[in-house]
Amino acid sequence: MEIIRIRSITEYHRFRGLPKPEHPLLSLVDYALVQFPEDEKAVNIVMDFYSIALKRDIGAKLHYGQQMYDFDEGLMSFIAPGQVLRLEKEPDTLHNGSGYLLQIHPDFLWNSPLAKNIKSYTFFDYYINEALFLSDKEENIIVGILESIRQEYHTNIDKFTQDLIIAQIELLLKYCDRYYNRQFITRKISSHQMLTKVENFLNSHFSFDEQPEGGLLTVKNVADAMNVSSDYLSSMLKQITGKNVQEHIHQKMIEKAKEKLSTTDLSVSEIAYDLGFEHPQSFSKLFKSKTKVSPMEFRRSFN
Repeated sequence: MEIIRIRSITEYHRFRGLPKPEHPLLSLVDYALVQFPEDEKAVNIVMDFYSIALKRDIGAKLHYGQQMYDFDEGLMSFIAPGQVLRLEKEPDTLHNGSGYLLQIHPDFLWNSPLAKNIKSYTFFDYYINEALFLSDKEENIIVGILESIRQEYHTNIDKFTQDLIIAQIELLLKYCDRYYNRQFITRKISSHQMLTKVENFLNSHFSFDEQPEGGLLTVKNVADAMNVSSDYLSSMLKQITGKNVQEHIHQKMIEKAKEKLSTTDLSVSEIAYDLGFEHPQSFSKLFKSKTKVSPMEFRRSFN
C-alpha cells in the first residue's frame, strides 16, 4: 500500500480538510472535525511531527506494524515522527467520534529542555494496541491540560506563548507517564502473564547448548516473540520486577554461562561463542560486571 508522507502540520490540515492552523508548528483540533473521504478505505501515513490523540468512538481501526486496535472507547495514543501509521475507516461509519488531536513539530520545541527530554517518554514508541486507557478522573485532568493549551494557542501570540505551551505539553506528558505506570499496576494479571511468557521464552532459548545463528539475543527478538513493542515490554517488566528486558536476558545468559563453566570443560571462548557473542572479551566483561568475578575465577571456585 502506498505511503503518504506528511511533512508539516499545515499539510496535514489540508489533507484532512481542517482549517489552516493558527501556528505552523503546533495544532490542537477537535477530532470530530477531521475529514475522511467516503471512498477512503485505508491509507498509510508517515508524519514528520509528534501526534498525541485523545479519542472516543471514531469508528476506525489503527494499525502500527502488525498491531491493530479498535478505537471504540476513550483512550490516548502517541505517534512519534517517522512512524508508519495505517488508518482504516470502518464501512458505513457516519461519525468521527470525539476527542482531541495535538500535533507538535519538533522545531516548536527547539532550544527547550523538552526538545531532548521528549525522547525519554518511551510511550511514543509503543504499538497502537498498547494505548493508554484513562479513568474518568484522569481524563478530566488530561482534558483540562489540553484546554489550557487550546486557550494559549488561540490567544494572541507573544514572547510568553511558546514557553507556556511547552510547559503545558511537558505537564501532559508527565501525567501520561504516571497513568501508564498506573496501568501496568492495575493490569497485574496481564502483566504477570506477560512476565511468565517472557520467562518461558528465555528458558527455552537458553536451554540449548548452542544458540541459533544470528548472534546475541536482543530485546527486539524477545518483544517480537511477545508481539509487543520493545519499550512497552521493558516498561512493563521494570514496573513489576525492577528489571527491564535487557536485564532479564543478561540474567538468563549468566545463569547458562555459570552452568557451562561449572559442569563442562569448554573454554571461555567456546562458551562465549555458544551464547552468541562474537568476541569472547565482551562475554568476559559482561560476566564480571554481573558476578564481580571473571569466568575463570568462577570456574576455579568449583575446583
